[in-house]
Amino acid sequence: MLSTSGVLISVCDEPGACPVCGGPLHVQKTIPHHGKTMRHGQFEIRETVHVCATGCRYVSGTLVTRRAVSLTEHIIPDRTVGYDVMTFVGLQRFIHYRQREEIRSALHGEYGISLSSGEISNIAKLFLRYMQKLHYNHAEPLRNALTEDGGWSLHIDATCEDGRGTLLVALAGWRRWVLGAWKIPTERSDAIVPCLHQIVQLFGAPCAVMRDLGRAITLAVNTLVSDLELDIPILACHLHFLKDIGTDLLKPGYGELRSLFKKWKIRPQLRAFSRDIGRKIGPDIVTEREKVYAWLQKGGAPNMPEGRIGIAIVRHFAQWILDYHEDSSGEGFPFDRPYLDFYDRCITVHRAIPRLLAGRLQDPHVSKISKRCQRILNPVLSEVPFHQTVRRLRARASLIDELRDALRLVTKNSSDSKHRPDTTVREMADIRQHVEQLVKSLEERRPERGPAQDTRNAIDLILRHVKDHGDNLWGHVIPLPIEQGGGIRLLERTNNLLEGFFKGMKHNERRRSGRKVLTQDFEHLPPEAALAYNLKHNDYVAIVCGSLEKLPEAFARIDLEKKQRALDNAPETSFHLDVQPQLTESASLPTADRRLIRTKQMKERILAIATSRIKNRAIG
Repeated sequence: MLSTSGVLISVCDEPGACPVCGGPLHVQKTIPHHGKTMRHGQFEIRETVHVCATGCRYVSGTLVTRRAVSLTEHIIPDRTVGYDVMTFVGLQRFIHYRQREEIRSALHGEYGISLSSGEISNIAKLFLRYMQKLHYNHAEPLRNALTEDGGWSLHIDATCEDGRGTLLVALAGWRRWVLGAWKIPTERSDAIVPCLHQIVQLFGAPCAVMRDLGRAITLAVNTLVSDLELDIPILACHLHFLKDIGTDLLKPGYGELRSLFKKWKIRPQLRAFSRDIGRKIGPDIVTEREKVYAWLQKGGAPNMPEGRIGIAIVRHFAQWILDYHEDSSGEGFPFDRPYLDFYDRCITVHRAIPRLLAGRLQDPHVSKISKRCQRILNPVLSEVPFHQTVRRLRARASLIDELRDALRLVTKNSSDSKHRPDTTVREMADIRQHVEQLVKSLEERRPERGPAQDTRNAIDLILRHVKDHGDNLWGHVIPLPIEQGGGIRLLERTNNLLEGFFKGMKHNERRRSGRKVLTQDFEHLPPEAALAYNLKHNDYVAIVCGSLEKLPEAFARIDLEKKQRALDNAPETSFHLDVQPQLTESASLPTADRRLIRTKQMKERILAIATSRIKNRAIG
């Protein structure tokens, strides 16, 4: 059947015998309803329901009836859409990041199915609920797969947007599977610990843990390991370790440098200068820009041209300073130091202008414009605080660069299981040796007394971090059980797996919503959306449903098994778990409270109380 769109279909399956008494079933009633599936489009259904002729009942007390299996295998209970439609919507929304109108257009144009935007949203949320059930119903085979790997490493981290919508995710490092995802009020250890216990209950204890240096997650992981009496390495992310040290070292001085630039209004003056010169050049700016290109290509001694091209060159010098962010690598502070780059460009241009003017420049206008630019930059060159702050910053930044070189964080995927183990193990040992040598060098270079107090404080800060986190920096070589063939595997040295996961997730949500700020989107995004990313992994899909084409069938089996258990009054056979534990509300203004306080009644009640008279009470 190619299409039955708009056609009335009578469905009357062979009822068979009563499962209780073995007797016949006869027609009880016919039920008209709608149906929408990817295979058949939209159609009308007249379903025949059969009932036991002798009135038998299941153990649960429900009358023995038999509905059309051909429908229950395709149409979601209490819905008009099929499992395949729900799967299509869910994959488009959470795997391909399509907007609602894009999904609507695809359904209508390719399959003749009409759904409203609200229905698309509801079906997408329904898909996540089924995805969650599918995930936890297959906890045992997923656990077996992790066990066959020789165990699994737990990567744990949380993210949010503007302090709202905190999403906690537990990831199996070697498989890249999301094992659990929860919305928690805030990143607190008492909210994280129950989630970690759930994951261990479902998938077994990890063979190692990778975390950042946050207090909440550190305490939560330590609590989990203590509660379960585990003897496993708890590893701190090397990148977070370096970033924490860099932030503590550079933030005070960097803040001083930023304040100095703001005090002297260097950037606003350069912007005003560039705009003013642009207006003076007028419509000829395109021609003058081409002349500047030609001047740049010209070799020989640098001389300032006369006329408008000279003015345009000074303008482009100022713009070059304003483009200081171009020197950043995109890694963020403290690895990128934009205001230091800003300082360097100011100094460079301030020194370049007099050298250009040293030639026989006859044009007073170019000379005037050049000196005006110099006056803007004079405080950067002449003010003592600039020099002192920058000197301290550079000294501290060099320490960070030394530590980064020792940690070799530029090397990517150094713990990939496909690398030769002996080579990777040697590399890890070499990295540790270099870090220990650097620590020893810092101890020797630390000035005991004298004027080098800032250097002493900087070295002490690094040594303190090494002392606090040193035990969690090493232990990435994990021996595998003999039952799984023995050998070793290595963990990632960073938590970039989860950092990249969150970055990609937010990028995809921005693509879908068209919004840069995701505060509300992330606050309302169900945590199960993280589980949907598992469908990108073929090994995961093979375990839970075989293939994405069979995903609708897997969802249908969930409902069929649930219905059969209810009829038989049988207990839950799959691993049952409260996957979203009730947590103490710790956020200052969560969504539920915001809805309450924004009601008209709340405002009226507060105003009424505030404007009422205070009754005088007799003092006893």
